[in-house]
Amino acid sequence: MIEGKKLGEAGRVLRYGMIGGGPGSFIGGVHRGAIKLEGAAELVAGCFSRHPEDNQAAGQDLGLQADRIYANFEVMAQEEAKREDGIDFVVIAAQNMVHFAASKAFLANGIHVMCEKPLTTSLSDALELKRLADANGCLFGVSYSYAFHVMVLEARERIRRGEIGEVINVMGEYPQEWLIDLMEQTEQRQASWRTDPKQAGMSNCVGDIGTHIEHMVSFMTGLKIKKLCAKLDIRGEGRSLDTNAHILLEYDNGASGHYWCSQVAVGYDNGLKVRIFGTKGAIEFVQEQSNYLRVTQKGCPPQTLSRGNGYMTAPAAAFSRVPSGHPEGYHEAFANLYRAFCEAVRKNLDGVAVDESEVIYPTLEAGIDGVRFITKCVESSSQGAIWVDL
Repeated sequence: MIEGKKLGEAGRVLRYGMIGGGPGSFIGGVHRGAIKLEGAAELVAGCFSRHPEDNQAAGQDLGLQADRIYANFEVMAQEEAKREDGIDFVVIAAQNMVHFAASKAFLANGIHVMCEKPLTTSLSDALELKRLADANGCLFGVSYSYAFHVMVLEARERIRRGEIGEVINVMGEYPQEWLIDLMEQTEQRQASWRTDPKQAGMSNCVGDIGTHIEHMVSFMTGLKIKKLCAKLDIRGEGRSLDTNAHILLEYDNGASGHYWCSQVAVGYDNGLKVRIFGTKGAIEFVQEQSNYLRVTQKGCPPQTLSRGNGYMTAPAAAFSRVPSGHPEGYHEAFANLYRAFCEAVRKNLDGVAVDESEVIYPTLEAGIDGVRFITKCVESSSQGAIWVDL
């Protein structure tokens, strides 16, 4: 249970800062756009790049005051904590290697955090963040954004209500083709850092996109992985991190699963798909067709549910923004994530206790599960694709 530490000003827009997300960043702009779409917070501070000129240029372009464009995140955390108008939370949108140190700095100063995934590059660091967040009474979100597509929320609610019975099989895949060529040898910044173990950590493909499958399945079903067997492939001359992976799984209820993630799958853009099979039915979600959900009941023809219609369950319908037939996508899912997180931050600031075991946004526990999943996949593969316990 996290107690509110200071009273908020009733009705005011929250203030936030950002680490990373400067020139060449894709995800920084997505976070800012989603928060602006939700309208719950205003960017007032940041440290956007380790390069001073890029950092200043980014801050100025975003309209920040000069004294709130910081040279490093340590100073930013300390100075913002001192201000009467300091930030209410920080968004960590930098490379994987920065997540732990930056999150630690803000938690130590009592500032709530929303961090990109994977949470950290080691399990011990992830567990240390949990200790710091608990000790300092801070809320902590991890931006597994795909879970906040409305039809993922719909799938989750229907599975929770028992509509497909007990889950017995899970199939998840996430194919992309963008690293079929050696993009890191060009000026493509995303490829350069994601294929570099010093910046990305122990895994590229599983850490970047495989962890999205792991979280979505867990979010939809509530299942926990008991053990797994993983084969990670390195495709591309000179690379040292995985670009393709096959993972067999056993869950805590005895169900079986198979995940495939790839960045070298020609013909695929961003093909995240999850299929959940139960004793009474099945559910299928395809990210690139995110306004729809395929539901099949045993003995009945498959149905395609469309977002925004009256048959939607109330918990999912609450996150729908426009009527049916008007597509909602990636940015709306991110905005839904911030709706849930900012609501919790506001409650905390108003002195209301927030129990993070009951919130819907991905917390540190989800982030820790993701890091443990990545770690065990690498461990299994490095030992010849053996079964390992989680």
